[in-house]
Amino acid sequence: MIRALYSAGSGMTAQQMNVDNIAHNLANANTVGFKMRRAQFQDLMYQSFVQPGAAAGAQTVVPSGLQIGLGTRTSSNEISFSQGNFAATDNPLDLVIQGRGFFQVRRPTGELAYTRAGTFQMNREGQIVTGDGDALQPQITIPAEAQSVTIASDGTVSYTQPGQTAAQQAGQIQLANFTNPAGLNSIGHNLFTPTDASGEPTLGNPGGQEGLGSLQQGYTEGSNVSVVEEFINLIVSQRAYEANSKVVKAADEMYQQVNNITR
Repeated sequence: MIRALYSAGSGMTAQQMNVDNIAHNLANANTVGFKMRRAQFQDLMYQSFVQPGAAAGAQTVVPSGLQIGLGTRTSSNEISFSQGNFAATDNPLDLVIQGRGFFQVRRPTGELAYTRAGTFQMNREGQIVTGDGDALQPQITIPAEAQSVTIASDGTVSYTQPGQTAAQQAGQIQLANFTNPAGLNSIGHNLFTPTDASGEPTLGNPGGQEGLGSLQQGYTEGSNVSVVEEFINLIVSQRAYEANSKVVKAADEMYQQVNNITR
């Protein structure tokens, strides 16, 4: 019965972490470029009383054995990089990636980070930056007197100046891709950093032969969280937590009966 207490307790702990993960997804249902996480579980070690395949006689073996598991644990919460819905905006610096890829930004520490949130602005030097002031890489500067900014699907940034009809090129936006995007490290602010699991980034122009997506100007990519799906997962998790708590109660009542035997 002591195993039942610990196994059920591990199930309650795992479901609590699952609810925490669901709460994080729902909290970011309206966060631009947010990518949801799905909790995954695995069973713990087993105590073997009879090993499957053990000899039962001179010519026979035990067909199934007797093993009691010791519960579960949360093994991971993998990021889902499915495409979020697009929303049109009036900002010419808002961009979405149609397909695979990440924008590169330079953090104040000097390291590169990667994001799907293409809500860009201009700082006082005319550089294209994120809402936190991190500069888009490669760095692109637009003159203050520029009248219009055009960003092509291949990432070419151009602008026009007063009294001129010909557009001038300001730079080229490059995207990064990873062999295993689910292995990226989330650091907040819609940013990711590479790990040994994700591999090193592969750079290229949008819509190129590297499998990178193309850009669309004047749109933002919404969160890929499905509120309905998250509420269903929440109900399932609540019921699993309740079931495990009933096992704890049942095991406790059985212990109470044992303690009352001598009375």
